[in-house]
Amino acid sequence: MRTNDLVLMLATGAVAVEPNVAARRYATAMTLGAAGAMLLMVMLLGVRTDLAHAIFVPQFWIKLGFVACMVAASLLLALRLSRPGRQLDQAPALLAAPVLAIWILAAVALINATPLQRVSLFLGDTWAVCPFLIAMLSVPVFGSTIWAMRGLAPTRLRLAGAAAGLLAGTTGALVYCIHCPEMEAPFLGFWYLLGMLIPTAVGALSGPRLLRW
Repeated sequence: MRTNDLVLMLATGAVAVEPNVAARRYATAMTLGAAGAMLLMVMLLGVRTDLAHAIFVPQFWIKLGFVACMVAASLLLALRLSRPGRQLDQAPALLAAPVLAIWILAAVALINATPLQRVSLFLGDTWAVCPFLIAMLSVPVFGSTIWAMRGLAPTRLRLAGAAAGLLAGTTGALVYCIHCPEMEAPFLGFWYLLGMLIPTAVGALSGPRLLRW
């Protein structure tokens, strides 16, 4: 087929794109993925027993705010990478902002602590399992996010896959907050971030295969 014929066929066969299709797909994906992650958390881990007390502790809301900002920024990044020709604009800066904020809080906490306290602030009680539990909870969100992306024709497949993994990781971390007793900034700034980056790496590696259209 000649190029002109192909262009003519595509032009005459074009149909109107439904408005807000990306937002609707991601709303469905996030609802289903977060519900799956919450179900996994309740069945396998359970809600922290002192949650009723923890909600009155400022550090709990700092942790929740940090992770929620990561979810919002990674969702924006995933939305932009899901459509061909979209610019990232401020998405990377919005993603870096909560990381920088928690690192500043972590640095202040470590500077003001004794050497022994620094070890406790950094490792907490759950450092050995925290990143892997976050990655586990991200699995339902990763599957639903890949579904949402595939229907929106991404072109930068490796980067889009990484964004899907990051969105899954941050959402998994948000759900994990309801179980995890850790609330210190040094712990969050490293181990939570590591948990988010595990599915990000998986997404970057698998994106070209999973998102091909």
